[in-house]
Amino acid sequence: MIRLYDHELCADCYKIRLLLNLLGLEWKTHRIDFHPGREHESEWFLRINPLGRIPVIVDGDFTLRDAQAILVYLAAKHDESGRWFPSGDARTCAEVAMWLAFAGALTATASAARLHEGFAHDLDVDRARSGAHRLFRVLDEHLWFAEQEGRGWLCGPEHPTIADIACFPGVMLSEEGGISRMPYPALRRWTDRVKRIRGFVPMPGIFPA
Repeated sequence: MIRLYDHELCADCYKIRLLLNLLGLEWKTHRIDFHPGREHESEWFLRINPLGRIPVIVDGDFTLRDAQAILVYLAAKHDESGRWFPSGDARTCAEVAMWLAFAGALTATASAARLHEGFAHDLDVDRARSGAHRLFRVLDEHLWFAEQEGRGWLCGPEHPTIADIACFPGVMLSEEGGISRMPYPALRRWTDRVKRIRGFVPMPGIFPA
């Protein structure tokens, strides 16, 4: 069974839990005392992930860190439909990879601002917020043009991909970092669509549709 090293309030951990639920998979949770215990920096955890970051999964004898890489692995291994990570289509596969990298940028900006506000992390919060708004403008424009073409998702017209799952938590939790979503209507419509995916599960700060 998959073991997930997890913290309930972590946006990157939530995206893994969300995909596990959407794929109907079973897993075992190992809860990490991220705050205030900083267990992710403990000696025993650094043997699992020398970078000291969550989430991490262990699947049999395979250990994998980095949220976006975990999404790829879970979808490629367990989604028989091939819709969550359409690796057979070169263009869509490349678009998914592009938005997975974009999700990493959301973590470094919107999620960083949230860490500053909620977990007292020492960082330049104004710079993080400014960077998040720049990314939100890019995302909102992309989604608006997609809607004009009848497409509801980041990379395809009919079904979401792991790109949507990767970007969703950083956007939805942005208000906790002092970053408003109100100026981005296409972005807000997209988050509502994600919440209506069959199998969607909430987390603290992210509520059902």
